[in-house]
Amino acid sequence: MTNTDLTLRTQLVELLDGHQAHVELLSTLRKISVGNLSKKPNGAPSTLWELFEHMRIAQSDILHFCQNPSHISPEWPEGYWPNNPPPTSHMKWEESIAAFRHDLDAVKALVLNPEINLHEALPYGNGQTILREVLLVADHNAYHLGQLVLTLKMIGGW
Repeated sequence: MTNTDLTLRTQLVELLDGHQAHVELLSTLRKISVGNLSKKPNGAPSTLWELFEHMRIAQSDILHFCQNPSHISPEWPEGYWPNNPPPTSHMKWEESIAAFRHDLDAVKALVLNPEINLHEALPYGNGQTILREVLLVADHNAYHLGQLVLTLKMIGGW
């Protein structure tokens, strides 16, 4: 692995962790109480639960697409939004966060695996690369992180 490749991989992991241009995602999730998961501020399109679960579903889909040529993505767009109610216990909320973290760690493991060529088109799909998919995860998570923070501020949970 070249120094350039190692630098890119390290910076991608840092981007996924969210310590760069915005608040860190996992510390933001810790600010969300179970009681606030179903609150939707006046004029807001989604609850905190809907936003987070959408992030989890999309991240999981992208990860499994990268790992499995036979993966079938959910129907767009409805399959990327939750159809289940928010958790009603702290333990269940923590399980949701743990599932998100598990998939995020798996995405980071793909990035750090020196056997994986980040730039090579996947032999399936439409020319996607692991690099493109990782950037998609980071971008999508950052976008919805902003919505989570705004929604938390609107309900007084920030």
